[in-house]
Amino acid sequence: MLTGHIKKGEKILELGCGTGHFTRALAQTEAAITAIDISPDLLTVARRDCPSDNVTFEVQNAYALTYPDATFDSVVGSSVLHHLEIEPALAQINRVLRPGGTIRFTEPNMLNPQIAIQKNIPAVKRKLGDSPDETAFFRWPLRQLLQRAGFLEIQITPFDFLHPKVPARYIQIVKSIGSLLEKTPLVSEIAGSLYIRAEK
Repeated sequence: MLTGHIKKGEKILELGCGTGHFTRALAQTEAAITAIDISPDLLTVARRDCPSDNVTFEVQNAYALTYPDATFDSVVGSSVLHHLEIEPALAQINRVLRPGGTIRFTEPNMLNPQIAIQKNIPAVKRKLGDSPDETAFFRWPLRQLLQRAGFLEIQITPFDFLHPKVPARYIQIVKSIGSLLEKTPLVSEIAGSLYIRAEK
């Protein structure tokens, strides 16, 4: 989902790379990856675990990126936008993206019952380890935010019915059922995540 559109030699910005879990997959595309995070401690782990020549790790603030306009061919991220003030972050993403460039993000879906409880009830939020600022997205308001930020060809697709607590022996069965649910109108809307695609 986050790497399939990337071509060798392109300039890619990974927003909120954390410890570099997804950066390792991005590195395999042979694109020039700039992986950023606000936390120097997480980047120390990422540099250690992903020592690829085509990856540069940098401390950056998503609201004040230091890159020139139209620097990147694509901006990608996994579960990062819901930690941010979304409008200033989208403005910066749009600014550093070249005309015709793309974004790819996966984010939690607020229509999923567990996520709605987890993000909106403070006691549950604390128990499950969420930070106070974490939220999730309804896809229709998110589409409007992307439009206002200047993005085009916006697609936001609910996906993922595989819960992290599913025992390993049942994962394939649950994935198969989940694939069917993702194609079922209305039911698909309560999937756990949103797959966000757009162009500048």
